[in-house]
Amino acid sequence: MRRYYSRFQEPPIDGERKKELKLFEKLSGLRFKSLELLNHAFSHRSFAHESNGEIDSNERLEFLGDSVLGLIVSEYLYHVLADKAEGDLAKIKSFVVSEDSLSMLSQKIRVDNYILIGKGEEYSGGRSKKTLLADSLEAIIGAYYIDSGYAAAKEFVLGLLIPEIEKVVQDKHKKDYKSLLQEYVQKRFKSYPRYSVVGKTGPDHD
Repeated sequence: MRRYYSRFQEPPIDGERKKELKLFEKLSGLRFKSLELLNHAFSHRSFAHESNGEIDSNERLEFLGDSVLGLIVSEYLYHVLADKAEGDLAKIKSFVVSEDSLSMLSQKIRVDNYILIGKGEEYSGGRSKKTLLADSLEAIIGAYYIDSGYAAAKEFVLGLLIPEIEKVVQDKHKKDYKSLLQEYVQKRFKSYPRYSVVGKTGPDHD
């Protein structure tokens, strides 16, 4: 995978930024062959926009990472929870790869300290936004898959997610399905769902 990606050159990074990325590697347990690729994973579109086209955003890596994450979790659940039906596996997966879960895990490995964001996004508190944190983690997963392969990405992802999977299986996570729907619609269509009453049953409340 890395040989395929090597055709695309990442912009160089300075010595101070390399030190920061090395510190992130220690915190996260990651070991990138290309720190430039890791740096790319941290480059939010607001930062890329302010670079006047000199830097690409991490959105393509996020797209890839979302798929890699989904495969890793689905594969793990399929093999480990052999007694669960497809619907149960889908619900568990929805919980553990949700925006809330991924943003919490991002904070756990201090992704917020290393994200590159634009001045406006910084001013509006972008580093603490759940969507930005979750998307950044997916971009890192995508970058690590390219850099070190599926096995390495799988080890990293499961190291973060197995404790969360166990909590969900033991029903220690509480989250309603309306929240899951809102997360899916917001990510898929970039807007919140609209609700309307289609009917009422039962007695009126006093």
